[in-house]
Amino acid sequence: MNDRHTPTPQRSLFDRLADMNETTLAALLLAPAFIFISIIVVYPVATLVWNSFNDVRLLTGAPSRWVGLENYLLLLADAQFWRATKNTMIIVLVTVPGSLVVGLGLALLANMPFKWRGPIRLSLLLPWATPLAFVGLIFAWFFHSEYGVFNDLLRRLGLAPQIWFNSPTLTMMAICIATIWKTSSFMALILLAGLQTIPKSLYEAADVDGASKWRQFTDITLPLLVPSMLVALIFRTLTAIQSFDIPYSMPGPGEETQTLAMYIHMNAVDYLDLGYSSALAVVMFGLSMATTFIYLRYVKADGK
Repeated sequence: MNDRHTPTPQRSLFDRLADMNETTLAALLLAPAFIFISIIVVYPVATLVWNSFNDVRLLTGAPSRWVGLENYLLLLADAQFWRATKNTMIIVLVTVPGSLVVGLGLALLANMPFKWRGPIRLSLLLPWATPLAFVGLIFAWFFHSEYGVFNDLLRRLGLAPQIWFNSPTLTMMAICIATIWKTSSFMALILLAGLQTIPKSLYEAADVDGASKWRQFTDITLPLLVPSMLVALIFRTLTAIQSFDIPYSMPGPGEETQTLAMYIHMNAVDYLDLGYSSALAVVMFGLSMATTFIYLRYVKADGK
């Protein structure tokens, strides 16, 4: 006689997970990561975009007020915004290729088979590990008009010393030099990792065929290093668009060398205008996303 009240054996969590289809299981496993990303990325970005359509000025004490596209229309007519954007683009266009070229040279040097290769690789970490604001202060001293290193070199060469931070052009030049010194080691580390993945047998075969070192570099090293270059360029371009610490530590005359990140900081921290600063931040976020999209399109096209 069967007992209708016999309890059904409990199935373990592992058994129930094993019976799920792949889509449900994938969604369940990705849910914690999605929630975490939503909290630290999606919610702040959504709040930023929402504030950009509102008039939020903490100094007045007035409640937030919906203004639609007013902040963006003010932005388009703001000469200071366009100057800050131009300075940011100068930093991007000068320092990104500059750090790539210098970083590639450092990576090739660190990849050469000689005895002191280890200390050279270790030295690449020094600029990368130095805080950005500290780098700005160091190079502000280097370019000091009275006792700076660069003016001392100019005097030794028989050239006239310069008052670097009285000229927007010279200040931007100093900022770009400091930025390239700081970021080239980061590029070198990524490119060095890419060099390590290139099979040595390709160079051995090229030696057998009588190819010169330059031909090996242009036909083997550079083509196989393109994926690592693109990764390095994406990260370097994004940080260049967000340049703040070094230009802030090396200010030029007035606000002539102000970057977009510095202008956002001034409106958000000094003026407490969260609505307008949010609109500025949305523009910078859009520039970053557009740059990333262009790089990824190139990666996709190159992978076909």
